[in-house]
Amino acid sequence: MHTTSGRWRLGLVLAVTTAVFWGLLPIALTITLAGMDAWTLTWYRFATASVVLGLFLAWRRRLPLRSPLTRRGWWLYAVALLGLVANYVGYLVSLELTSPTAAQVLIQLATDVPAVRRPGRVPRALRAAAVGRLRRAGHGARVFFHDRIADVFAIETRLGLGVAIMLFSAVAWAGYALAQKQLLTQLASEQVLFLLYLGAVPLLLPPAHLAQVFALDGLQLGMLAFCCANTVIAYGCFAEALEHWEVSRVSAVVTLAPIFTVLGVHAAAWVWPDAAPAEALSGWNLLGAALVVGGSMTTALGARSSAARPPPMD
Repeated sequence: MHTTSGRWRLGLVLAVTTAVFWGLLPIALTITLAGMDAWTLTWYRFATASVVLGLFLAWRRRLPLRSPLTRRGWWLYAVALLGLVANYVGYLVSLELTSPTAAQVLIQLATDVPAVRRPGRVPRALRAAAVGRLRRAGHGARVFFHDRIADVFAIETRLGLGVAIMLFSAVAWAGYALAQKQLLTQLASEQVLFLLYLGAVPLLLPPAHLAQVFALDGLQLGMLAFCCANTVIAYGCFAEALEHWEVSRVSAVVTLAPIFTVLGVHAAAWVWPDAAPAEALSGWNLLGAALVVGGSMTTALGARSSAARPPPMD
């Protein structure tokens, strides 16, 4: 069983950093999507992550060389790769149809889909926690969308289509998470991620339009850089936080991401009113978001798991 270092203050700082980066990510993505399509944006994110992580593994002499996987492992790799790419692209498409805050509320529903969908492969306690989390998040989502609940279930509306695509993104994440977990029996987590990032680069190249980067303005280019760095920094901080602090506490802090999204939306609208218009959030919207965060936090603190799975904060 993994034992933490006991440096809880460092773990807290790293967990908060993760929450901030994941909370601000949908805002940066929204601004970048004004000048770049979802396929191209995802290509740049994976390309950057593969280079940075590859250099890190080369420095540590841990690059997965010489056919690192078995035949079954390569099939699992293909499933994980397709699931991860579908999750990233699907999240961006849904974000274009909804809003940063709505996307953060919806994505909370995706975190425990793997545990709920595979009851025979997941410990009963973890599955019960996942079901409880989904139920609490679902109540909060209903309050958040109380004035647009009909649109949520009408796929012909922008919101309904966005919700449907977000749910597809959640299912894709479930497939990725299950396959990636099996791959951990053959490679370390950072090696698996490197192979996935590297494999996504040629996979996304045909639909990507790389020249779009030259048409971005200064703000959009800066947001693109932030999105690319986010892929590496947020997950790195999350993994490092688990080395110093208990899983339940790290997970509880990370669930604060929607709060940073709400704050970031208003800050961005004040600094860049033309590029990031403010969302009209009522008291009921804020209450719904708070219920989602509160439900996720209480579930995380009540869990007795010895391992954590990061949510799909693309």
